[in-house]
Amino acid sequence: MAGETLRVLAFGAHPDDCDINVGGLAVKYARLGHKVKFVSLTNGDTGHFSMGGGPLAKRRQEEAQRSARIAGIEYEVLDIHNGQLLPTLENRWRVVCIIREFQPDLIITNRPNDYHPDHRYGSQLVADAAYTVTVPNVMALTPHLNYNPVVAYWGDRFRRPYPFTPDVAVSIDDVIEVKLDMLHCHESQFYEWLPYNQNRLHEVPQGDRERRAWLAAQRLPAMAAEADRCRELLKRLYGEERGAVVRYAEALEFGEYGGAVTDELFSRLFPFFGSC
Repeated sequence: MAGETLRVLAFGAHPDDCDINVGGLAVKYARLGHKVKFVSLTNGDTGHFSMGGGPLAKRRQEEAQRSARIAGIEYEVLDIHNGQLLPTLENRWRVVCIIREFQPDLIITNRPNDYHPDHRYGSQLVADAAYTVTVPNVMALTPHLNYNPVVAYWGDRFRRPYPFTPDVAVSIDDVIEVKLDMLHCHESQFYEWLPYNQNRLHEVPQGDRERRAWLAAQRLPAMAAEADRCRELLKRLYGEERGAVVRYAEALEFGEYGGAVTDELFSRLFPFFGSC
């Protein structure tokens, strides 16, 4: 394993995926002095209705870097076209090298069952890189790891072929405003593309403060629903009284292809349960 400072690496398919799903966790780790890196496996260059290509990719890269500065983390955006991510050998080796160079204790991504092909193939690339990162003769010029990092999936609502089953849930009540500030950086998505795609563009306010409030109203219910879905787990981890009052949470399910999570390792990977 890496040293006492935890190293947490999250892979998303697009430049806002990690922020949406584990932005709160990222801030909590960073505040404790741990090292966090987000990786977007595509540049997001088709995620808009009136701009695209290079200008949109550059805009989304800038949005990601603003979010990273707020969270106190590192953010890398790979220059692969949005909608064209494939589980090729070339991309597998890129993911293997990113993992080896960062030396994570914990890798987080989305589950492989998902509506978006970029999400599905991104998850497959991470799964294909697991264990492979320990094989010396694979990408031999990038030093291999002598351990298999833990792999975890962030929460979702997909039920086929099997529903998300959380193994850990963390309160993000203390960092919820910071997470919203991170999402607020992704203007092209939350105030333009996603509302357009949902036929709700007319609802988006014009002023910056009004937009931030509108964003909170759109996003907080899902994080509250996650806390409710994980209520019994939160009570077990935080204690009955404290777990009962958690308002917003992010949850993870451990993957089968990463390293095994012992009780001792669990306590080290998730040093949050002394306080909400």
